[in-house]
Amino acid sequence: MTPEPHLQAGAAVKAADRAHVFHSWSAQELIDPLAVAGAEGSYFWDYEGKRYLDLASGLVYTNIGYQHPKVVAAIQEQAARMTTFAPAFAVEARSEAARLIAERTPGDLDKIFFTNGGADAVEHAVRMARLHTGRPKVLSAYRSYHGGTQQAINLTGDPRRWASDSGTAGVVHFWGPFLYRSRFYAETEEQECARALEHLETTIAFEGPASVAAIVLETVPGTAGIMMPPAGYLAGVREICDKYGIVFVLDEVMAGFGRTGTWFAADLYDVVPDLMTFAKGVNSGYVPLGGVAISAKIAETFAERPYPGGLTYSGHPLACAAAVATINVMAEEGIVEHAARLGAEVVEPALRELAERHPSVGEVRGTGMFWALDLVKNRETREPLVPYNATGQAATPMSAFAASAKSHGVWPFVNMNRTHVVPPCNISEAELKEGLEVLDTALSVADEYTE
Repeated sequence: MTPEPHLQAGAAVKAADRAHVFHSWSAQELIDPLAVAGAEGSYFWDYEGKRYLDLASGLVYTNIGYQHPKVVAAIQEQAARMTTFAPAFAVEARSEAARLIAERTPGDLDKIFFTNGGADAVEHAVRMARLHTGRPKVLSAYRSYHGGTQQAINLTGDPRRWASDSGTAGVVHFWGPFLYRSRFYAETEEQECARALEHLETTIAFEGPASVAAIVLETVPGTAGIMMPPAGYLAGVREICDKYGIVFVLDEVMAGFGRTGTWFAADLYDVVPDLMTFAKGVNSGYVPLGGVAISAKIAETFAERPYPGGLTYSGHPLACAAAVATINVMAEEGIVEHAARLGAEVVEPALRELAERHPSVGEVRGTGMFWALDLVKNRETREPLVPYNATGQAATPMSAFAASAKSHGVWPFVNMNRTHVVPPCNISEAELKEGLEVLDTALSVADEYTE
């Protein structure tokens, strides 16, 4: 569709936003939020009538795109029947959402605890692990993101943690595998895997195995750069957890529900955690929803012992109705398979071809509709295009890259020295190629800052 401009309405929306909305992760006086008039499929548009192809999927959650008619209808039907009900009751939408999720989770992760989003899912997974083991410490990786609430932000391994890191959260960080910027002086994926596992087990030994409740990992780290774990790493972590009686938690908030071309990224590695968190793609963010998928042995801990946690809106009927519709749509329309095919046949070849031509591209990583380009100032030294946690003038190269993409009608997802290619999983091949062409143009701007 061709959106009509509504400049006066847009000005009113912008004025109210600037007067009253407090935005996350932002210096309030230094931002200029785009006023969005509408969205459909893989696109959204502003009040001036300009359309943007959303290569960010919102915040990597609109896995089925915007305004899918079947999901919108399901929300409307649920609202007409029962808008809300307390979580202590059995409600059809809640029960069916849990059943459909459990059908798709790996192994025996058959009990579903619903939350309002990904961060509180991580909070509750950690609480369950600590109560199950009676141990205080939790290990998580640098180069990770687990959410903005207090425990989740302390688990996070990137700079967003620093301002809120109290040092008393019982969190210990370790280095995960990442051959392109290896902390283990590895030269092959096999070396990186073996040395990362040795480092993790040594960390556990020095922290005291009997004090460690859980290891929390993003199956595929998302915001930090879509770093695909090497073959054998997650299986190795599983073995370490079993050896020391540690709960293995996989965070699939970003990677789950088709993003990697599988229902869950864990399916790529044939590994089953004890707890798995989810959110985002479970209902494409149409109504806030997250949760924890729980194994039989963790669930047994709370069979006759009350679990001391809950939320007023746990399993909200509108959110669960959206999840039921989303999962059914993904199955009926083959969206997971579509994401896998386009990733292998369109995205990967195109990105690797771009990497050959653009000196700013250091590495291409990903699978399905989950890709990242690591941008560098110098390919030989692998110096990042912008410094770690760059802001202001130091972040100019990435800002210029993003501005170029937006000026050509594509909204990118950028973080530090990386740009992600994470469109809706049901994006058409033509739309995807359009976005990749604009990415080519924007990379030419990034090239200007290389050595």
